[in-house]
Amino acid sequence: MKRSLYMYLILLSLIWGGSFFFIKILLPYYGPGSIAFLRSSFGILAVLLFMLIRRKSIRFRQIPWVPMVIVGLLQTAVPWCLIGFSETRLTSSTTSVLNATTPFWTMILGVLFFGRKSSRFQWIGLGVGFLGLLVVLDIHPSKMFDSDLTGFATMLVATFFYGLSSQLSKKYLQHITLVETVLGTLSVGCIASGIFAILFEPFSFSPLIHDWTVVLALIGLGCFGSGVAYFLFYHLVQEGSAEFSTMSTYLIPATAIVWGFLLLDEPVHVSLLTGLALILCGVFLTGRSPRKSKSPKLKAEGKLQG
Repeated sequence: MKRSLYMYLILLSLIWGGSFFFIKILLPYYGPGSIAFLRSSFGILAVLLFMLIRRKSIRFRQIPWVPMVIVGLLQTAVPWCLIGFSETRLTSSTTSVLNATTPFWTMILGVLFFGRKSSRFQWIGLGVGFLGLLVVLDIHPSKMFDSDLTGFATMLVATFFYGLSSQLSKKYLQHITLVETVLGTLSVGCIASGIFAILFEPFSFSPLIHDWTVVLALIGLGCFGSGVAYFLFYHLVQEGSAEFSTMSTYLIPATAIVWGFLLLDEPVHVSLLTGLALILCGVFLTGRSPRKSKSPKLKAEGKLQG
């Protein structure tokens, strides 16, 4: 795995780790569906601004729209709404741990249905990273099963969709540009979450007009947490792997604590440093590609030389 991809993964986790603060600001004003709609809308604005500055265009005929719609739904609108619902029933620590099951789903689905190969180092890396997450959050695994079962199951369904959409994007969206992928998935998410918000939630533009903290939170969550972050995410999927890109879920809780230390002067405990070291070790192991077996031709030449 290229070193630059590790840096992109850390940057992605820093952006998504900061997103939790913006969501907390928005929750008193909007429901999960409305936040998803506004988040994707601001993300689309960021992408359009980038396209305008860089003079990028979209090749509409080249985009496989059926996979794009499926990936867009499973990567944005559906899991965002499910996670928002589960957060009303679970603690933030439990939600973070369950969110970190995404790499497991990605690896399992990749091996079973997408012809992906895995190595023991990758599985060890997943385990070490998950252990590091538990250390960071100071959670005993048995405590998670005392949580609300509906919220627990809802969170697992959301992470399953994350894993599935990552594999689908790797397989079906590989040949289109990052701009087309990001704009397409965010547009699908915007339309779907907008319909959900209209049907099931009260929605008002008043907070956007009268409260600048709401606007700033949406710029952080939408423009950076969706626009910039999805450029990084899909770049990791295309240039690395679906499994590696989802390892950001291990780093997000740690980076959220780092943001809390920098912005809110919250204390940093030894458990954070220990857990972060384990997570980084797990990320490194998971990023190692499985060794390719020698081709029959090379094997035959080796036998002849012997």
